[in-house]
Amino acid sequence: QAGVARAKKEGISTVILDTAGRLAIDEALMQELSRIDRTVGPDQVYLVVDAMTGQDAVRSAAAFQEALELDGVIMTKLDGDARGGAALSVKSVTGVPIKFIGTGEQIEALEDFHPERLAGRILGMGDVVSLVEEAQRKFDQDEMKRQEERLKAGEFTLDDFKKMLLQTRRLGPLGKVLGMIPGMGGMQEMLGGADLEKDMNRLFGIIDSMTPDERRNPSRIVDQSRRRRIAAGAGVELQEVGDLVKQFDGMASMMKGMAGLGMRERMQQVQRLQTQMQNPNARIAKPKGDTGRRLTADERRKLKKLRDKDARRKKRGDGD
Repeated sequence: QAGVARAKKEGISTVILDTAGRLAIDEALMQELSRIDRTVGPDQVYLVVDAMTGQDAVRSAAAFQEALELDGVIMTKLDGDARGGAALSVKSVTGVPIKFIGTGEQIEALEDFHPERLAGRILGMGDVVSLVEEAQRKFDQDEMKRQEERLKAGEFTLDDFKKMLLQTRRLGPLGKVLGMIPGMGGMQEMLGGADLEKDMNRLFGIIDSMTPDERRNPSRIVDQSRRRRIAAGAGVELQEVGDLVKQFDGMASMMKGMAGLGMRERMQQVQRLQTQMQNPNARIAKPKGDTGRRLTADERRKLKKLRDKDARRKKRGDGD
C-alpha cells in the first residue's frame, strides 16, 4: 500500500508488485495473495510460470486461478532447454491468455507472446522472426552498413567473420540462437553439453594469431609451417586451423551472395548453409565448425537420426 501511495504521489503511472515465488501450493501463502489482491486492487494480475517445471506449472496455475482472478500468464526460462510445451496446458487450465514470455534475466528479455512462434519452438522448427527482430534491435547498424558495402564489393575476410560472430553474441547465448534458426535445433541437441562460447573463443584465438595478410587472404595458409605457427599462438590443435580455413571458404561464398538481401533472406541463407553442413557429401561438412572438433561416428549417427526425424515431420506437415 505504501508503495502504491508513493507512486501516485510522484506521478508514476505503473507499479509492479512482485510477490514471493511459490513452488508448492501453500494455503497460508495463497490467502496472503488474496489479501494483497483485495487491498491493492491491481489492474492486471499475472501468473509467472517456469517453462521448465512442466506439469507442476499446470497444477500451480489451476490453484492460482481458483484463488485469484488472473488476467494473463508470463512464461519464463524459454532461453533454456525448455521449449514451452506447458504453455498449451496452462492456457487450457486457466482460460486466460499468455501475455509475455521471458528469455533472460533482464527486462529487455521480456517479449510479447506470439503463439505461432512458440508453436515453432515446441515443434523444433525455430523462430526466425523473433531472431530477426532481436538482431535489428541489438546489432550495430552502422557496422552492418559497412559490412554490406564490403560484401557488395566482393570482400569478406576473417576480420569480417570475427566481427559477425561478435555481433551474434549480442543476441544472447549461442544455444538460444541455434534453437531459433529452423533446422538448427537438431544440431543443438546433438552438441549436448558442448561449450559453444568456449569454442567461439578458440576461433577468435586462431584468427588473432594470424598476420593481417593471412586474415585478409586465409587461402594462403596452405603450408604446414604457417599452420603450426598459428596453432601454437592460439593454443589449439593443428587440424583446427585447417578446419577453420576450409569452413571459412564455404562461408565466404555464401556471405558474398547475401549482399543486398534483407535480414530474413539472410537467415534463410544461414538455414541452407546448415543443411549443407549436415550433408556428409558437401565440402563444408568436413570440418566440424563451431565446436573445434570433428564429429565422432556416434555423433554422426545421432545427427542422421535427427535429420530423418525432421524429414518425416516435414512430410507429415506437407500431407496435412
